[in-house]
Amino acid sequence: MKAHDKILLTAHDLFYREGIRATGVDRIIATAQVTKVTFYRHFPSKNALIQAYLHYRHEQWMTWFKTTLAHYTPEYADKPIMALIPTLQAWFESDQFRGCAFINAVVEVATIPEVMTIAQTHKAEMTKTIALLLPEKANTAARAVAIATLIDGAIIKAQIDQADDRALQALVVLLDQCAN
Repeated sequence: MKAHDKILLTAHDLFYREGIRATGVDRIIATAQVTKVTFYRHFPSKNALIQAYLHYRHEQWMTWFKTTLAHYTPEYADKPIMALIPTLQAWFESDQFRGCAFINAVVEVATIPEVMTIAQTHKAEMTKTIALLLPEKANTAARAVAIATLIDGAIIKAQIDQADDRALQALVVLLDQCAN
């Protein structure tokens, strides 16, 4: 594996699992088993690595999200938006779940302007994906934004409660209303 990828994947795991602020460059270097020179050759600063991590996480998560939605959507042919429930449940129940990497990043390092921009881009793409599950109506975009906001709340609730059932139960009720 190339050093760049080794550093990025190590940072991805550590940043998501333990937090961006809690993970220092020295820890990433030691865990990735690279030298400081190699690290700084690929990432001139921790901020550059944080941005690369968020771009990588965005691509990985959106691919997973779209693929998983496509898997569940046929089961909900009458209300495709309801495919969000098993999709989110699969994520919430995974051993690696630690909330939304973008919400976490904004909370931790919002002082880095690029972090906010990357998070906004991620949330916008997620919202567009949700809109594709809704029936065509004049307010489809507004309903997609509302659902994305509800999902962010469910993600936070699942993370805080360390249980997905209450977050998903509330989401079922609200999504059913939004689907009409």
